Amino acid sequence: MKYRAEIDGLRALAVIPVIFFHAGFQVFSGGFVGVDVFFVISGYLITTIIISDIENKSFSLANFWARRARRILPALFFVMLACIPFAFMWMLPVEMKSFSSSLIAVSLFLSNILFWQESGYFAATADEKPLLHTWSLAIEEQYYVLFPIFLLFAWRLGKNKVFIMIVILATISFLLSEWGWRNKPNANFYFAPTRAWELFAGSVAAFITQNESAQKNNALSLLGASAIIFSIFYYDGTMPYPSYYTLVPVIGSVLVLLYARQGTFVARFLSTKLFVGVGLISYSAYLWHQPLFAFARIKILESPSPILMAILSLCSLILAFISWRYIECPIRKASYVSNKTVYFISFIGILGFVSMGYVGYVNNGFDGRLTADQKEILKWEANPTQVVSEVGCFLNPEQDYSKFSEKCNDFVSNTVIWGDSHAASLAVGWKHLSQIHQFTASACPPILGVYFVRRPHCQNINEKVAEIISKGHYSRVILHANWFANNPMKLQKLENTLEFLQTLDISEILLIGGVPQYSPSLPQKIM
Repeated sequence: MKYRAEIDGLRALAVIPVIFFHAGFQVFSGGFVGVDVFFVISGYLITTIIISDIENKSFSLANFWARRARRILPALFFVMLACIPFAFMWMLPVEMKSFSSSLIAVSLFLSNILFWQESGYFAATADEKPLLHTWSLAIEEQYYVLFPIFLLFAWRLGKNKVFIMIVILATISFLLSEWGWRNKPNANFYFAPTRAWELFAGSVAAFITQNESAQKNNALSLLGASAIIFSIFYYDGTMPYPSYYTLVPVIGSVLVLLYARQGTFVARFLSTKLFVGVGLISYSAYLWHQPLFAFARIKILESPSPILMAILSLCSLILAFISWRYIECPIRKASYVSNKTVYFISFIGILGFVSMGYVGYVNNGFDGRLTADQKEILKWEANPTQVVSEVGCFLNPEQDYSKFSEKCNDFVSNTVIWGDSHAASLAVGWKHLSQIHQFTASACPPILGVYFVRRPHCQNINEKVAEIISKGHYSRVILHANWFANNPMKLQKLENTLEFLQTLDISEILLIGGVPQYSPSLPQKIM
């Protein structure tokens, strides 16, 4: 495959916004689209390589996977190893236990599944997960395992039919993501089936270039680069993702790959030494930035300053150069290391990290490090909503109202509390005073008439709670939520809820404002 410097430049255009987004710089509110650009590039390059090898009758699954192992695992293992001592020194047991789980999941290429189960990508708690960013690597690794097998067996049907099959698979995956963000937004973000269409978009571009159907074009390549840059600065975490919004950076990346050939303005720009240099170390830069940011947020009691995050961003590039120069390059070029040796070392590395993760997990994050007094303080770290969720009065954002337990409303009380997890926490204390009916759902403030993009079931849940209240005989309704976490435009709709309650025979409506929030938590500050 002929080297294209502009593709390395495109990598730089992808990784820098991701780093600045995770650093918390608001101007890069859509920096997360850099991952989509990486997906398209990966799909393009891998498909190009495989097609070339198949047509030259030199393709081997063993060789392909060995090349991927050389490319991905050495730098990844180095970063994971570097994280362990800092995790042990600075993380509380509950955090260390979660980190231990991530060591296992990353090693087995399943971190996207783990982080889907733990929290949403845009949740505040996600910022303190050192290996959160490996979810995208897991998707690519799953693609590297399955796609070559598909291509190898489908090729006998003919090149044109394989192309059509990829287009069909990409369409199905895209439609699945459209269903996913409306019904299972967290799973939609992390799952390979709803992300595969982005990789397939790169595969489609590879087929087109193989057929020499695309020539350099200034206008189209500039349109593609503009689409990527637009999404970086215009998008934000409130948008459904992946979804039709993702078409903008994905199609933009495809246009750059197809038409930003040497001689075009975009190719000249992306081929500058600065962009190519950053592009060459982009993989290591991607690996390093999140651990640096996460450990800074864990270690520093206050939110890290923009200056510190800018310094850490620069540090991620310096560390990236070091690991690229002394780990990535030597191992990738070490022709004397056989594939058998690569597989053996990879197996040992995977087994080692899985073992370390298992030990940390079964030992509860090494809670033996703490004194008795520290353990007593950390008992308050547990989420009290876990208690009430067991009886079905507290739902997660992807459950519907039918999951509310009958136990939430099967006793006599004139008081009901309605809101999110903050309301559920409040209910725990309130129940020490008197019986109270509780209808709460995670990240679902009691606001009628609002559709929450990342919590689509909230609208139905709130409508059901309103129906329950209207049919009940309550004299007191308590509304409470984490108001600070919601868009001011949505908070204005709170008036809809208050107007609805005022039409009912309710003598007392209590609207409880925001409560103090600690980041990190109060027990962590005391520790």
